Amino acid sequence: MTIKNTKKVSKIKKIFYLVSIGIALGILALFLLDHVMYALAGLGVFSLWYLYFHVADYQYIEFSDENDKIVLNYYKVISFGGKAYNSIEFPKHRLRKVHFENSFFGKLSDLTLIIKTQRGIAEYPTVSLAGLNMEDRKRIENALNSIIKS
Repeated sequence: MTIKNTKKVSKIKKIFYLVSIGIALGILALFLLDHVMYALAGLGVFSLWYLYFHVADYQYIEFSDENDKIVLNYYKVISFGGKAYNSIEFPKHRLRKVHFENSFFGKLSDLTLIIKTQRGIAEYPTVSLAGLNMEDRKRIENALNSIIKS
């Protein structure tokens, strides 16, 4: 099974940048019209807008559990600067535990994978699943839980 969230991530990215440009143009217009206090309030609105996307941590996700391997590729959708492409890949039989942490009324979800290595137990960094819809999150959860049980 392969799961990608390319379309949803593209939509999220467009919304973020369009609204950000709208806010920035509004702030500029307020400064030019000498409404400094309103412009500063606009900066506060933009800060909250950016903070929301930073906390939500929307990520592009590509999950695959084919060919006796689990592959999880991911990177942040909204980042200023270069993209940090990350990948997790390991044989299915090494998976020992998965931890799903839901927050903000189930809208935000994080995944932590724990595997068995030759040196002991290793925990991969947490991956945000906020960019996936609930159905795909459930499919990943079911697939990983079925691997652990087998």
